[in-house]
Amino acid sequence: MTTTAVLVRLYGDGVYSIAPPEAPTVLDARSDADIMVLEVFGGYLTWNVLAGQLIPAAVIHDADLAQEWLWAVYGEPLALALADDQEGMAEAAPALPALAVSARRLAYAHWASRWWPASTLDGIAALDQALLDRDIAALTEECESLVDGADALVAPISEPVESLLRASDYALAAGDELPAGGLILARGAGGWDWRRCPPGLVDASERAVSWQVLRDNGTTTVAISAVAAPGMRAAVLPHLRPWAHVEFAGGEANTALSQAGDAWTGTMITTGSPTRVDIYVPGFGPRVEPDPASRADPSSAREQDGSPAFPRESPGAHGDSRGSTGETGGSPARRVDSAGAGDSSRQEGGRGADSAAVDLRARVREFAAARLLLAALDVDPAAPDAPLLAEIAAAAEDSDF
Repeated sequence: MTTTAVLVRLYGDGVYSIAPPEAPTVLDARSDADIMVLEVFGGYLTWNVLAGQLIPAAVIHDADLAQEWLWAVYGEPLALALADDQEGMAEAAPALPALAVSARRLAYAHWASRWWPASTLDGIAALDQALLDRDIAALTEECESLVDGADALVAPISEPVESLLRASDYALAAGDELPAGGLILARGAGGWDWRRCPPGLVDASERAVSWQVLRDNGTTTVAISAVAAPGMRAAVLPHLRPWAHVEFAGGEANTALSQAGDAWTGTMITTGSPTRVDIYVPGFGPRVEPDPASRADPSSAREQDGSPAFPRESPGAHGDSRGSTGETGGSPARRVDSAGAGDSSRQEGGRGADSAAVDLRARVREFAAARLLLAALDVDPAAPDAPLLAEIAAAAEDSDF
């Protein structure tokens, strides 16, 4: 196997890192949907799922414990160099290539359990969690020198649930139904920050979140809809149900969403059109504090009962990747970032971050679609990119693959 150049660094207090160029580590300030993490004896291994790298990056907090596997994943010379506190560039080559492959596949199985972008709208089949559990159990056993085998819990394989729903079954925004005598003043659609909700709740499409501004009997209402993830359970515990964070030209508001068939829906009374809609579960994912300049006047948005449309308790963080944006009167609505209209530099920064997040989600969806195509082929099960059992089953059950 060819060698890979890595940088070995000592941080003090017994913390070390080993990383190929530009490889992510758990020390990075930000972790996104393209990062695979595996907790191992004495540290953590990380890979970028889109990069195809076999040699992982490592952050080690117990070097003595990590010596049990360092030589197998990085080679004996590097393990000895770390034992001698040597820093700098080094060459890594697994002494046990099969173990290095299994470690990456185990990290990938855990990644798929969290980040797989299942989408009815985009035609990306969901992975059966019971089969993923079986994949994880088998790979954990193969990696017993790296991870604790007690973590392998084999769940019973459930019968596949057949779904006849198609992307065409879903209406745009909060639906095209119009109240008698009402008017649609504006509408829009977009994606959501995958970090802000647990897996299996919301469709991963960039068209999953949508809204309409309705005027009826002198009242202006924003109706919000988020397509549910394929295979979502019929009942979701209250603390796991998503909320909508809505930004207006004059501020922001939040409202809980309710499960309605294959969608999450909610409404709020307002005096303006949204410039941004995000979906999140309170307390889940990274916490991003809103800018005080963007806090809404309580009169600018209210829930259906007339009370201010802010949660009684802190709803948790709101994602920093793009929510849905919309159109008013046939022209694109100008996005107002949380920094406020007067701070053009921060608005540009927000748009740049949004664009990068949208691009990352698109690349992850393309990756998942390619994995399902691969799963439909006859691939050597020992290959580094061999599909998981869950991927093979998803590809076999979906006629698109």
